[in-house]
Amino acid sequence: MVRSLRLRLPSGALPDVPEASLHTFGSYLLALQVQGDGTPVVAASNDVVSLIAESTPLNQAVLALLLLFSIASWAIILQKSWAFRASDRDTARFLDAFRQSSKFSEIQAVCSTLPATPLVGVFQAGYAEINAQFRVTSGAQPAGTQPARPVLKSLDGVDRALLRAATAEVNKLERRMTFLATTASVTPFIGLFGTVVGIMIAFQRIGASGSTNLAIVAPGISEALIATAAGLFAAIPALVFYNHFTHRVKECSATLDDFSLEFLNIAERNFT
Repeated sequence: MVRSLRLRLPSGALPDVPEASLHTFGSYLLALQVQGDGTPVVAASNDVVSLIAESTPLNQAVLALLLLFSIASWAIILQKSWAFRASDRDTARFLDAFRQSSKFSEIQAVCSTLPATPLVGVFQAGYAEINAQFRVTSGAQPAGTQPARPVLKSLDGVDRALLRAATAEVNKLERRMTFLATTASVTPFIGLFGTVVGIMIAFQRIGASGSTNLAIVAPGISEALIATAAGLFAAIPALVFYNHFTHRVKECSATLDDFSLEFLNIAERNFT
């Protein structure tokens, strides 16, 4: 026990004690109190790496699985972000060339320089259908007659070709996005599974030790909660970017529809 110290001072006089001396005196009293209680001061360890290293093999397997999901989803996020950025750049250039050209053949020559835009696939499908109909029409003419103005045999056929190509391009844009949706929906449950198993193991340790001391309970619960945190770390970015990419795909799909209508208008105006 710490003996109480009484300082006898003259009435009305205050001691001039330096601030450093007060700190030293307080530290001395704290040390005496620790020695008197007999309770050692233990520094809490906040090292997540050590918690993972000391966790059970099942929790480590869960964390490794969540790490693989996270790495794969981030790789898809970076790849899709680069692809959409390149698509926006090439789409703007292609539309400028398409609206400034007077012949489809001129645009066909530009397509090889703009491979990232989905409009190239749609244009080439419509252009191929138009050329196929022209070949059928010119082959049906009698030999020796002067070739007439090219006329489309079926505008609906061109429309169907554009629709098929637009659907194929949208499918390309949506490629690998299902993995992001799977990561966003599955990884929280995987993390929750690791947490439940870790808490069960922690309670088993408490029952085996027969003590409810916080020093025994806290490490097991901390190990269990790491799995939930890892699941959320993998799920949240995947969900955010999945919604973002879904919105971008809808924008690209609307651009493809607008371009198909513009292509049909030009074909109907010039070849019907």
